[in-house]
Amino acid sequence: MSFPMAETNTRTEAPTETATRDVVELILRDHRRMEDLFRLMRSVEADRAQALREFADLLIAHAHAEEAKVYPALKRYKKIDDDEVEHGEEEHEEGNKALLALLEVDEVGSDEWDSKLEELVEAVTHHADEEERTILNGARENVAMERREELGDEFLAERERQLGTDCGSVENVRRIVGS
Repeated sequence: MSFPMAETNTRTEAPTETATRDVVELILRDHRRMEDLFRLMRSVEADRAQALREFADLLIAHAHAEEAKVYPALKRYKKIDDDEVEHGEEEHEEGNKALLALLEVDEVGSDEWDSKLEELVEAVTHHADEEERTILNGARENVAMERREELGDEFLAERERQLGTDCGSVENVRRIVGS
Protein backbone atom coordinates (compact mmCIF):
# COMPACT_ATOMS: atom_id res chain seq x y z
CA MET A 1 0.00 0.00 0.00
CA SER A 2 1.41 3.40 -0.92
CA PHE A 3 0.52 6.84 0.32
CA PRO A 4 0.59 10.01 -1.76
CA MET A 5 3.56 12.29 -1.23
CA ALA A 6 2.99 15.46 0.74
CA GLU A 7 2.76 18.48 -1.50
CA THR A 8 5.39 21.20 -1.38
CA ASN A 9 4.47 24.47 -3.05
CA THR A 10 7.75 26.40 -2.81
CA ARG A 11 11.23 26.10 -1.45
CA THR A 12 10.21 28.19 1.55
CA GLU A 13 7.27 26.04 2.59
CA ALA A 14 7.33 22.88 4.61
CA PRO A 15 5.50 19.92 3.08
CA THR A 16 1.78 20.12 3.63
CA GLU A 17 -0.82 17.43 3.86
CA THR A 18 -3.39 19.52 2.04
CA ALA A 19 -2.89 22.49 -0.21
CA THR A 20 -4.76 25.66 0.62
CA ARG A 21 -5.55 28.70 -1.44
CA ASP A 22 -6.94 30.73 1.49
CA VAL A 23 -4.77 33.85 1.72
CA VAL A 24 -5.12 33.91 5.51
CA GLU A 25 -3.73 30.37 5.80
CA LEU A 26 -0.98 31.08 3.27
CA ILE A 27 0.19 34.13 5.20
CA LEU A 28 0.07 32.18 8.47
CA ARG A 29 2.11 29.40 6.89
CA ASP A 30 4.79 31.91 5.89
CA HIS A 31 4.81 33.31 9.44
CA ARG A 32 5.40 29.82 10.87
CA ARG A 33 8.23 29.23 8.36
CA MET A 34 9.83 32.50 9.42
CA GLU A 35 9.71 31.29 13.04
CA ASP A 36 11.41 28.05 11.97
CA LEU A 37 14.11 30.04 10.20
CA PHE A 38 14.66 32.19 13.29
CA ARG A 39 15.33 29.00 15.26
CA LEU A 40 17.85 27.90 12.65
CA MET A 41 19.57 31.30 12.62
CA ARG A 42 19.96 31.05 16.40
CA SER A 43 21.34 27.50 16.32
CA VAL A 44 25.11 27.01 16.34
CA GLU A 45 24.55 23.62 14.72
CA ALA A 46 22.61 24.94 11.71
CA ASP A 47 23.80 26.58 8.51
CA ARG A 48 22.84 30.02 9.76
CA ALA A 49 23.98 31.85 6.64
CA GLN A 50 21.74 29.63 4.49
CA ALA A 51 18.82 30.13 6.88
CA LEU A 52 19.34 33.90 6.62
CA ARG A 53 19.36 33.74 2.81
CA GLU A 54 16.09 31.80 2.79
CA PHE A 55 14.60 34.10 5.42
CA ALA A 56 15.60 37.25 3.52
CA ASP A 57 14.01 35.99 0.30
CA LEU A 58 10.85 34.91 2.11
CA LEU A 59 10.46 38.12 4.12
CA ILE A 60 10.87 40.42 1.12
CA ALA A 61 8.68 38.30 -1.20
CA HIS A 62 6.00 37.86 1.47
CA ALA A 63 5.80 41.55 2.39
CA HIS A 64 5.82 42.67 -1.24
CA ALA A 65 3.01 40.24 -2.14
CA GLU A 66 0.96 41.40 0.84
CA GLU A 67 1.39 45.06 -0.06
CA ALA A 68 0.81 44.56 -3.78
CA LYS A 69 -2.09 42.11 -3.71
CA VAL A 70 -3.62 41.59 -0.26
CA TYR A 71 -3.57 44.87 1.64
CA PRO A 72 -5.19 46.97 -1.14
CA ALA A 73 -8.02 44.43 -1.45
CA LEU A 74 -8.61 44.30 2.31
CA LYS A 75 -8.85 48.08 2.55
CA ARG A 76 -12.11 47.81 0.60
CA TYR A 77 -13.81 45.99 3.49
CA LYS A 78 -15.54 48.26 6.00
CA LYS A 79 -14.93 45.95 8.95
CA ILE A 80 -11.17 45.73 8.36
CA ASP A 81 -9.42 48.74 9.86
CA ASP A 82 -7.50 50.69 7.18
CA ASP A 83 -5.21 52.09 9.88
CA GLU A 84 -4.17 48.55 10.82
CA VAL A 85 -3.38 47.75 7.17
CA GLU A 86 -1.31 50.93 6.84
CA HIS A 87 0.41 50.14 10.15
CA GLY A 88 1.26 46.72 8.72
CA GLU A 89 3.04 48.42 5.83
CA GLU A 90 5.01 50.59 8.26
CA GLU A 91 6.03 47.48 10.18
CA HIS A 92 7.23 45.88 6.94
CA GLU A 93 9.60 48.84 6.60
CA GLU A 94 10.88 48.28 10.14
CA GLY A 95 11.43 44.59 9.37
CA ASN A 96 13.27 45.43 6.15
CA LYS A 97 15.60 47.82 8.01
CA ALA A 98 16.31 45.18 10.67
CA LEU A 99 16.92 42.60 7.93
CA LEU A 100 19.38 44.90 6.17
CA ALA A 101 21.28 45.47 9.42
CA LEU A 102 21.68 41.69 9.85
CA LEU A 103 22.61 41.12 6.20
CA GLU A 104 25.39 43.70 6.58
CA VAL A 105 27.02 41.91 9.54
CA ASP A 106 30.35 40.43 8.40
CA GLU A 107 30.59 37.42 10.70
CA VAL A 108 27.75 34.95 11.22
CA GLY A 109 27.52 34.05 14.89
CA SER A 110 29.39 37.10 16.16
CA ASP A 111 28.04 39.20 19.03
CA GLU A 112 26.93 41.77 16.43
CA TRP A 113 25.13 39.01 14.47
CA ASP A 114 23.31 37.85 17.61
CA SER A 115 22.31 41.42 18.48
CA LYS A 116 21.04 42.25 14.98
CA LEU A 117 19.25 38.90 14.75
CA GLU A 118 17.34 39.62 17.96
CA GLU A 119 16.33 43.04 16.62
CA LEU A 120 15.02 41.34 13.46
CA VAL A 121 13.20 38.67 15.45
CA GLU A 122 11.56 41.34 17.60
CA ALA A 123 10.44 43.45 14.61
CA VAL A 124 9.07 40.54 12.59
CA THR A 125 7.38 38.66 15.44
CA HIS A 126 5.73 41.86 16.66
CA HIS A 127 4.39 42.52 13.17
CA ALA A 128 3.24 38.93 12.61
CA ASP A 129 1.45 38.82 15.95
CA GLU A 130 -0.30 42.13 15.35
CA GLU A 131 -1.18 41.24 11.75
CA GLU A 132 -2.63 37.90 12.82
CA ARG A 133 -4.77 39.46 15.56
CA THR A 134 -6.07 42.41 13.55
CA ILE A 135 -5.82 42.12 9.77
CA LEU A 136 -5.99 38.35 9.33
CA ASN A 137 -8.73 37.78 11.90
CA GLY A 138 -10.67 40.59 10.22
CA ALA A 139 -10.19 38.94 6.84
CA ARG A 140 -11.24 35.54 8.17
CA GLU A 141 -14.43 37.02 9.67
CA ASN A 142 -15.41 39.45 6.89
CA VAL A 143 -14.11 38.15 3.56
CA ALA A 144 -15.85 35.25 1.81
CA MET A 145 -13.76 32.13 1.28
CA GLU A 146 -14.04 32.45 -2.51
CA ARG A 147 -12.49 35.93 -2.34
CA ARG A 148 -9.83 34.77 0.14
CA GLU A 149 -8.90 32.02 -2.32
CA GLU A 150 -8.68 34.53 -5.19
CA LEU A 151 -6.42 36.70 -3.01
CA GLY A 152 -4.43 33.60 -2.10
CA ASP A 153 -3.80 32.85 -5.77
CA GLU A 154 -2.70 36.45 -6.38
CA PHE A 155 -0.52 36.46 -3.24
CA LEU A 156 1.22 33.21 -4.20
CA ALA A 157 1.78 34.29 -7.80
CA GLU A 158 3.37 37.58 -6.74
CA ARG A 159 5.35 35.92 -3.98
CA GLU A 160 6.73 33.33 -6.41
CA ARG A 161 7.57 36.05 -8.93
CA GLN A 162 9.54 37.88 -6.25
CA LEU A 163 11.31 34.71 -5.08
CA GLY A 164 12.56 34.22 -8.64
CA THR A 165 14.37 37.57 -8.58
CA ASP A 166 16.86 37.12 -5.69
CA CYS A 167 14.69 39.60 -3.81
CA GLY A 168 16.43 39.02 -0.48
CA SER A 169 19.89 39.98 -1.70
CA VAL A 170 21.61 42.67 0.33
CA GLU A 171 21.64 44.94 -2.74
CA ASN A 172 17.88 44.64 -3.24
CA VAL A 173 17.12 45.11 0.44
CA ARG A 174 19.32 48.25 0.43
CA ARG A 175 17.31 49.52 -2.54
CA ILE A 176 14.00 48.81 -0.78
CA VAL A 177 15.09 50.44 2.47
CA GLY A 178 16.51 53.43 0.62
CA SER A 179 13.34 54.10 -1.36
